[in-house]
Amino acid sequence: KNLPIKLTIVLALLLNTFTQAQDSYREQIIQYIETYAPLAIKEMNRTGFPASIKIAQGIHESGAGRSNLVSRSNNHFGIKCKSTWDGEKVYHDDDAAGECFRAYESAEDSYIDHSDYLKSQSRYSFLFEYDPDDHVSWAWGLKKAGYATSPVYAETIIKFVETYQLNELNQFVEVD
Repeated sequence: KNLPIKLTIVLALLLNTFTQAQDSYREQIIQYIETYAPLAIKEMNRTGFPASIKIAQGIHESGAGRSNLVSRSNNHFGIKCKSTWDGEKVYHDDDAAGECFRAYESAEDSYIDHSDYLKSQSRYSFLFEYDPDDHVSWAWGLKKAGYATSPVYAETIIKFVETYQLNELNQFVEVD
C-alpha cells in the first residue's frame, strides 16, 4: 500500500537528477560557446564557413569540449587522419575500434584545420554556395557530403543552432 508513495519519491528523485544533469550539460554548452565563439568567428571571416555551424559541430563532436578525444588530442571536430595527414595522431574507438584521429597542439589548431579541411575537399564545395544563415541547408549538406555517419547528424546540428541561437554569431565581422 506504500508502493505509490515510494514510486512517486523515486520518480521525483530521478527527475531531479535528470534535470540537474541537463542543467549541467546546458552550462557546459554555454561555456563552450563563450570560449570558442571568437575562434569560430575568426575562421568564418577567413574561410566563409559559418560560425554557427562550426560551434554546433564543435559542441556535438566534442561533447561541449569534454570528450575523451578532445582531452587527448584537442580534436574538436572528430576529423580522422585520412591518408594525407602527416601530423600528430591518436587512436580512438569510433565507427570502428582504434581509428586514427588527427591530434593538435591547441583548440585553435583544430578550428583552423577543420576550416582548411572542408575548404580543400571538393565534396564540401557546394556548401559554400549556401547563405551562411541557412543553418538547415548547411547541416543537411554536411550530412549529404558524408561528414558524419550518424543518421540524426543534421537534426542534431540544427537543434544546437536553434536552441542556442548560434546564427547570431554569423553577424560578427572582423575589422582590421
